[in-house]
Amino acid sequence: MHGESEKRASRRSTRSVTLSEVAAHAGVSPQTVSRAIRQPDVVSEDTLERVQESIRATGYVPNLAASNLASNRSRTIAVLIPAVSASVFAETVQGLETVLAPHGYHLFIGTTEYSLQQEEDMLRAFLGRRPDGIVLVGTEHSPGAQTLLNAAQVPVVESWELTQHPVDSVVGFSNYAAMSGLIEHIHALGYRFPVLAGQFAGGDVRALRRRAAFEDGMRRLFPQVPVRILDSGAAGVSMEAGRDLFRQAREQLPQADVIMFASDVFASGAVLEAVRSGVAIPGDVGVTGFGGFELGQHLTPSLTTVLVPSRRIGEEAGRVLLERIEANRAPATPTIVDVGHTLVTGESTAPQHA
Repeated sequence: MHGESEKRASRRSTRSVTLSEVAAHAGVSPQTVSRAIRQPDVVSEDTLERVQESIRATGYVPNLAASNLASNRSRTIAVLIPAVSASVFAETVQGLETVLAPHGYHLFIGTTEYSLQQEEDMLRAFLGRRPDGIVLVGTEHSPGAQTLLNAAQVPVVESWELTQHPVDSVVGFSNYAAMSGLIEHIHALGYRFPVLAGQFAGGDVRALRRRAAFEDGMRRLFPQVPVRILDSGAAGVSMEAGRDLFRQAREQLPQADVIMFASDVFASGAVLEAVRSGVAIPGDVGVTGFGGFELGQHLTPSLTTVLVPSRRIGEEAGRVLLERIEANRAPATPTIVDVGHTLVTGESTAPQHA
């Protein structure tokens, strides 16, 4: 008896329910079950309900691999983001999902950790699964990744930055323009000794563009003030690194009256460190962030930052992908969607006396 139950368990664990078994359970033909799954609008409501109930009752899972071979579509989209822990990238993925899921597409998600080499490796692995489209954060890629993208023969949407020469299409905003607007705002408030803090030694090209905008803004708006930049280096992008950068700025650059962080993640850590150490923000020093992370607006004080429409980036990228997949050909001209950015004035900065 015990051996017989083991046989039944083994059989159940290795054998899938077939389409014919679903058909027998529903009292219809296998062709009807197939139509109900692939084209539910062509069968009657009563038949569709019976088939769906039989699918639930039997635990049937359609063989998508066979379907994909027949249609030459995988119904998957490869998505490469720097990190899943950052809320802004999670919002971009949610935006993609909202647009693509109703059309039967599923996402393969990989993280690059801001490494161009890791992006290339992940891209190679995903292309082996034959996705119907690719979404990437960033417009700078390794030579190997560029070759893979050019040869992929599927729609590619780059995001979170703008370029006039995308691989295929791009949905994003100008990191340079956003940081330029922020430093102009700081200058207008009367701050005179800004310092920039973040991670600039890694592969985050967008952070490097923010740095370039800061450096140019310093030369234009604060010509008598040295350009001062603190880099988290190997510490990466984290709130703990933000705490360390804040301490460094206070110890090494006591004359700094505002610390401009390249990400809200750093800035949030800095605000918490200021509370811990008794430093008044903005009374003793102002703080700004970048990205518009939800956490930054729930801090006390709330952050002055650049709000990026991260969810809309995903939604627009999804729409572009659907249009490209449906057209089944490369566009005559690149699709470039600028979602813009918004300056958010929080409590972490205040007008300064001249």
